[in-house]
Amino acid sequence: MNKNTNKPKFILLGAGMSTLLLLVACGTASNSEGADVVNTPPTAGSEENTVAENQPVTSTASPDTDITEPTVAEPSKPENTENTPAAEKPANTDSEILVGIDQTAKPSEGNSFDFFIEQLPSGFMLAEMQWVSKENLIVNSREEAIQHGGDGEDGFYISGNGQFSGFIYPDSMKGEKGEVVILFKNEQGKELTWKKEIMLK
Repeated sequence: MNKNTNKPKFILLGAGMSTLLLLVACGTASNSEGADVVNTPPTAGSEENTVAENQPVTSTASPDTDITEPTVAEPSKPENTENTPAAEKPANTDSEILVGIDQTAKPSEGNSFDFFIEQLPSGFMLAEMQWVSKENLIVNSREEAIQHGGDGEDGFYISGNGQFSGFIYPDSMKGEKGEVVILFKNEQGKELTWKKEIMLK
């Protein structure tokens, strides 16, 4: 009798342990399945948005957070620099001009220096010449310089069909320190200037 009563206890205990093990195993399996579903990357046809593990979740409740203002590119500025101040003009334009000045004494011509244009950007031509100093301001247009080339008057001159150009000045201007300014223009009215500081001999 003792042997028969012990058997059902062992059977019941074994059945209880099996059930407990089954319940524990099922519970872990369902938890691990849930974790796999959350971390599964979306397929190409999936419309659901999934959040990556280490990224913060942002709320889309407020319309202001998701709307980005459209960016409008500024219109490009035109290349025309006619009315641009000298400081804003491209630096290489005036460097394309090469003018030589010869102050060798010429006894037959009095006080003068010659200037000759060695290099000039295409489309530009001589428009005006200036002598600028503390004592004097002399400005001659190209037409006035051509006239002085014929009559020998003081100031800037152009003679010999444009082959010779220079500046004639009186004895009172000898030793004067100033700047020779030569202005060039093209057909569109754009201006380029060349300057050099010298002392009149």
